[in-house]
Amino acid sequence: MQSKRLRAHYVYDPFLRVLHAWNGLMILLLLVTAQGADWLAWEWPGAALWVVHMWLGYGLVAGLLLRLVWGLAGPVHARWRAMWRPRAWLDGLRSRRLFQAPADFGHHPMASGAYLLVYLLLLVMAATGLALAAIDQGAGPLFDWLGYRVMWKPWFRLPHDWLQYVFMVFIVVHLAMLVLHERRHGVPVAQAMVSGYQYLKDEKRK
Repeated sequence: MQSKRLRAHYVYDPFLRVLHAWNGLMILLLLVTAQGADWLAWEWPGAALWVVHMWLGYGLVAGLLLRLVWGLAGPVHARWRAMWRPRAWLDGLRSRRLFQAPADFGHHPMASGAYLLVYLLLLVMAATGLALAAIDQGAGPLFDWLGYRVMWKPWFRLPHDWLQYVFMVFIVVHLAMLVLHERRHGVPVAQAMVSGYQYLKDEKRK
């Protein structure tokens, strides 16, 4: 007879968890303010909301820069190399078994590929946002190069606008995967970025 219990291991350090919460909050607020400002158009409340959106963007840029540094200097499970799993990605694609129960502590091999892609897209979102802040608001570190140069605006507006929908989809899928992992595999996942502890099934014979 086999019985299963969970074994816990401390995986995610406090600074990584704070950065995760900070960046997640910034993304959510950026999406809300962008949609709200579009709805209000360029009346006074809409213009004020775009200013709030711009400052939230600076907050996200700061969080991303800290995450980049922590991915190089932080503990093992915070590092970028811990998420670089090309062999696992290829094995999952070949076997068509992408939604497997986690076998090791740390980021799920298949999810880590999605996270790396999301971080790359966030950098694109941040760069285009800084460009638009210089063009539309005359503010930010890119002002000397792009300040009020409206002829360049379409080149930055198009990817910036489309990426917001990518992140909306990602948020929904990310939350759904957390719930599905717990229901299908019987392993709590979401709490790892709160407590820092991750759980895996431990099979023992009786």
